[in-house]
Amino acid sequence: MALPQALAAAGHALDASAAEQAALEGLYGVEGAGLLWIANGTLTVQARDVHALLRAAARQGLEPADYLRAPLSGFEGNVPAPALAQAEYDVALSLGVLRYMRHLHLGRVDPRAVGVRLDTRSEPHAFPAVLREAVADGRAAAALDTLAPPFALYGQLVAALESYRALAERTDPEVPPFTRAVKPGEAYDGAHALGVHLAARGDLPLADVPPADAVLYDGALVTGVQRFQARHGLTPDGVLGARTVAAARVTGAARVRQIAMALERLRWLPDLGGRRLIVVNIPMFRLWAWDALERSPAPAFSTRVIVGQAKRTETPVFAATMEHVIFRPYWNVPPSILRGEILPAMRRDASYLARHQMEVVSGPGDDAGPVAVGADTLAALAAGRLRVRQRPGPHNALGLVKFVFPNPDNVYMHDTPTPSLFARDRRDLSHGCIRLADPSGLARWALDGVPGWDRDRIAGAMQADHSARVDLAAPIDVVLFYLTAAVMPEDGAVHFADD
Repeated sequence: MALPQALAAAGHALDASAAEQAALEGLYGVEGAGLLWIANGTLTVQARDVHALLRAAARQGLEPADYLRAPLSGFEGNVPAPALAQAEYDVALSLGVLRYMRHLHLGRVDPRAVGVRLDTRSEPHAFPAVLREAVADGRAAAALDTLAPPFALYGQLVAALESYRALAERTDPEVPPFTRAVKPGEAYDGAHALGVHLAARGDLPLADVPPADAVLYDGALVTGVQRFQARHGLTPDGVLGARTVAAARVTGAARVRQIAMALERLRWLPDLGGRRLIVVNIPMFRLWAWDALERSPAPAFSTRVIVGQAKRTETPVFAATMEHVIFRPYWNVPPSILRGEILPAMRRDASYLARHQMEVVSGPGDDAGPVAVGADTLAALAAGRLRVRQRPGPHNALGLVKFVFPNPDNVYMHDTPTPSLFARDRRDLSHGCIRLADPSGLARWALDGVPGWDRDRIAGAMQADHSARVDLAAPIDVVLFYLTAAVMPEDGAVHFADD
């Protein structure tokens, strides 16, 4: 009766949730089930291996204390223990392992609870069956390792986390607070401290750290700062301005927390299968596209993007499927923009629509015909009986091509008639949609495999006098995501972004 008693006690003594209690009962409730981790009264080799893995959970950005719960600490020797103590230990270790499996594969937090529409937890996950089979095959620890996200970025961030933990334990001189902008060639009393900081983070060779009495900001130190600035989303101009010095004064412990949060967010991603994939990292203003989700970090295509304005019209986080591309698209003005911007402009200026190549239409779809603007048009627009769209062309807010992946927020990717905005470091400038620095490049990648759609035909479609919809050869997964720490495939270095 030791095992049933231990199962009954687990929910109270070990803070097991109802779902965890059910998982334990599923693990031990199969016919003929016995202890998993104890044989002949002592711990098995697998138990010790798994216990060591749980102790090292911090390497994954997780908390070992979540998985190593009493009475684990009291049962680590080789002396046989009473039957009930054995059962309690076995159940406690299983609870820790099951919890670790869930956290490593799905994340500690349900993303839906924080407004992220990623339904990872709704997928079937038979963790008890996986664990029992792995233990029976003698590969429990190896099975746990396979539950980490399969992305190359995840493994790279695990390595970065270890590096920044070491940084957090250092006692380097602190970079002096900002007093005024310092340009290359000017005097700077913090040259040595800054050099130590840059060298510890891989931005400056150790041999190039200025001596303790250095008072000049020049040479290799400037190059190191430029690399540091590029990694932190700043203009790599080498000028020690307020934002650069503020980023340099962020502690190693704070960067550890930032990387750990990035690992957690990667665990929220659903199983993306073997399809082609587009990922937009919102706070770093970057898009990457892969032909297959493999462990190779190198994407087939990448470009800069503009995203929604922070705290006002943010680009949401979600996963969707791209189905088609539209060349020379109409821009159907969203109701929020119509009410907040277009209608007030129409009331002030009767020629507003004509000057912006816009028209009023009735009914859905691009084949809707324009209607004459009359005295009651504004009221009909405000009531939603009519809508405004912008005709295709270089003036169009969507530019010359639009990439469609249906979603509740009506977010899509598109070209833009104002490419100069991509020169900015911070590019949260849109109403929520994704503007592309290289839309023709993404079109070529997305339409690969569609007969007849080569570079020349794509270029022609972008300059045609009519709209054209092209269905993809196969669906493409699209993930709009939010990581403020990432190893960038362009340079293999850890980059950070403001939240």
